[in-house]
Amino acid sequence: MLRRIALTLAVMFAAAPVQAQTMTNLVHQPPNGAEITMQLTDGTVLAQGFSDNDWWKLTPDNKGSYVNGSWTKMATLPSGYAPYAQAEAVLADGRVIISGGEYNFGEFAFTNQTAIYDPVANTWTMIDPPKGWTNIGDSPSIVLPDGRFVLGYKFKTKMAALDPATLKWTPLPSKGKNIENAEEGWTLLPDGTFLTYDVAAHPHSERYIPEKGKWVDAGDTVVDLRGPQNCCGNCIQYGPKNKCYDPPGEVGSAIRRPDGTVFATGAVPEGESKAHTSIWTPPSQGDKKGHWTPGPDFPNGDEAFDTPSSILPNGNVLAGGSSGQLYEFNGTTLTREPFNGAGGILMPLPTGEVLVGGFAVYKSTGTYDPSWAPTISAAPSSVTRGSTYQISGTQFNGLNQGAAFGDEFDTHTNYPLVRITNNATGHVFYERTHGHSSMGVATGSATIMTNFDVSSATETGASKIEVVANGIPSTAANITVN
Repeated sequence: MLRRIALTLAVMFAAAPVQAQTMTNLVHQPPNGAEITMQLTDGTVLAQGFSDNDWWKLTPDNKGSYVNGSWTKMATLPSGYAPYAQAEAVLADGRVIISGGEYNFGEFAFTNQTAIYDPVANTWTMIDPPKGWTNIGDSPSIVLPDGRFVLGYKFKTKMAALDPATLKWTPLPSKGKNIENAEEGWTLLPDGTFLTYDVAAHPHSERYIPEKGKWVDAGDTVVDLRGPQNCCGNCIQYGPKNKCYDPPGEVGSAIRRPDGTVFATGAVPEGESKAHTSIWTPPSQGDKKGHWTPGPDFPNGDEAFDTPSSILPNGNVLAGGSSGQLYEFNGTTLTREPFNGAGGILMPLPTGEVLVGGFAVYKSTGTYDPSWAPTISAAPSSVTRGSTYQISGTQFNGLNQGAAFGDEFDTHTNYPLVRITNNATGHVFYERTHGHSSMGVATGSATIMTNFDVSSATETGASKIEVVANGIPSTAANITVN
């Protein structure tokens, strides 16, 4: 469960120009804070306000700056649903789904309510939860490469997949699952499987193979990543029958790095004084499970107790500590940066910055390896405003999910954005993408396609077009806007 931090605290942290890394407050702060931010496929950012049922949109300025962007009030959720700590995702068609919520209207509920947001119509629509699921709560979720949204039942090992086209749920087999899904997060891998490290059954980890419908052993994390089991009281009562939930503890988030390893963060285990990290190396010849290697401990008594992380264009991981302190992991060391993110969500922006809690952007040093970038193989040379086109190439989804939190507040951004920049004015326009042929990660040489709608606001004339994934752009191609 994310700790709520007052918005007034967030604006205290400004850029420190003497540092190599910078964190810069947005000129216009989110009007009601930002519990969670989601990167929409038209380049704007959808944010849930602190009141839980109001939503706002951040639009970058005409130079593409989110620091100088502006906020617009969007549609509120239907009556009866105001979740906090829910599952969520941006779908391949550009819509946003939210499901469940540990809280509803500020009360423990583990609600099973579910809604989908259409950014074109600016409307929320309630849909049915998976059949028989009376509680969802802060459950793990993921979008598979084929576009299905997969949800885990918090109190059991059950799983279900939503077909975005039909909005129908299908139960998924979960054979071999070691323990219930409570407080776990899922990390998508290039082969379409996903990894979790257990909380209730720490230090065990496991990997789900969708085509086989089963979980397989992924080894032990070696160091304990679980925070104390008695973190939140021995019984949280919820629902009309006052059911009891005994939290198994908390861990941090996990994210895949460009080298293929997964960096996982943890809380201070019971009886210990330091919080650990661990690094998972995927299976290879002679190593069928993959294996874990202890990473650096968090310094200064800090920990990752239900906290976010995000990938940076340079391949480092930006990790949030429970104190709000920000850290960079470069594959070897975990460096404390001179900034505090106030416990806010981390999310990559197409500018190469990371949006911190909706109130600031963080920018690191260095750059990306050119081999990580998307490439455009087929694109129109001329487009007309108000029309839809296709663009294709490689690595349109990036090398990872972009960001992670865990059992809630996931802000994955592994889908292509299309950016057109006018040559004469330098003005930047993001064109809404939809219908991505894959929602995978690290798709390599496979050709990925998406559609993009050319906005009526896009300036005409000679321009450049790019595809951006997790803040890394392709080489620009020439395009004329009519």
